[in-house]
Amino acid sequence: MNAPLAPAELAGRRLVLALSGGVACYKAAELLRLLVKAGAEVTVMMSEAAQQFIGVATMQALSGRPVHVTAWDEATPNHMPHIALGREAEALLIAPASADLMARLAQGRADELLSLTALARPRERCALLLAPAMNREMWSHPATQRNVAQLRADGAEILGPDHGAQACGETGEGRMLEPPALLDAVIAHFRPKSLAGCELLITAGPTFEPIDPVRGLTNRSSGKMGFALARAAAEAGARVTLVAGPVHLPTPAGVLRVDVQTADDMLQAVLPRAQALGPQGVFIATAAVADWRPATLAPHKLKKNGKKVPPQLELSENEDILARVAALPAPPFCVGFAAESEHLEAHAREKLVRKKLPLVVGNLGPATFGHDDNSLLLVDAQGAAPLPADGSRADKRVLACALVAEIARRRAAWLQP
Repeated sequence: MNAPLAPAELAGRRLVLALSGGVACYKAAELLRLLVKAGAEVTVMMSEAAQQFIGVATMQALSGRPVHVTAWDEATPNHMPHIALGREAEALLIAPASADLMARLAQGRADELLSLTALARPRERCALLLAPAMNREMWSHPATQRNVAQLRADGAEILGPDHGAQACGETGEGRMLEPPALLDAVIAHFRPKSLAGCELLITAGPTFEPIDPVRGLTNRSSGKMGFALARAAAEAGARVTLVAGPVHLPTPAGVLRVDVQTADDMLQAVLPRAQALGPQGVFIATAAVADWRPATLAPHKLKKNGKKVPPQLELSENEDILARVAALPAPPFCVGFAAESEHLEAHAREKLVRKKLPLVVGNLGPATFGHDDNSLLLVDAQGAAPLPADGSRADKRVLACALVAEIARRRAAWLQP
């Protein structure tokens, strides 16, 4: 069965992508392609300097729309593209945003198309997103930092910059974020902030319980669902800490990551943080934590040495992290995950009752481990409901956003006196 297509997360969104001068203009073509692929309707405008780095024809071909390059565009109604474009867009994304352009924006100057449009846009419904790109010395200069602070105070969102190799041959901060990171930032901008101000702690991935210095007990959890939830929660405005077992996944933007190996490592990382959350916080236990660990760790690799009888492993039970958190004197809103191979609702309900949880999210482990899609079953004291509602499979990012919205709704009701 083919997995569902990745969601068009910007479907119907109207954006203006503006390019000021800089070598990073070459990244704008890929950014434009990603925005359009995500469903956005993108109109491009380019400064005179930007046209020295990338051609108008390229951006027009990728957007499928005319590219605006002058404030005197006769094709625009009333010859006022800076008015018309700002009225039509939900966000003005300037990428790259040069030091010179940001200085003009901070001062409220309006002497060319990009700054005119930024100044004339209806601020309450057209956001200003800036992706700085410049030499490290230019970025760190006090004048630039004053301008950035002023732009933030005026309501602009500053996306980046990144740290890395620069066109001048130097290395440092000032490099424009890569197109996928900018796409994620734009998607996050449009997400409802249903968890604004909330502290959220989440576990993800497997644990690894060593038998000897080489081998260990683990499971097939990829961590993808937990990482998708961490990203969705951050996009919903939460301050997210992700405690991750041994997985090879990039950390979602805006998320604090703590890497662990064993179940005990995870317990030690989670408990003090969960205690600090209190009833206002949220704890989501998506990690597939090993129930058992070897009672002793062999100091060296266990060898066959021609023996036909395998070594006998004595196992000790790991502590139940979710149960410990739920039993705190002032626990956060706790969400458990039940990865089962059969009788999903029955096992999920047993976990709900035994650990005294407000919500358990069930899924069939063999059908989801390592996959990019999944289907969930939400189990609470009132009953059970599938997610998606029709019981089909959906992309884990889609499921994560829907589940975060559901958790936010339930948390709000849980906090009511």
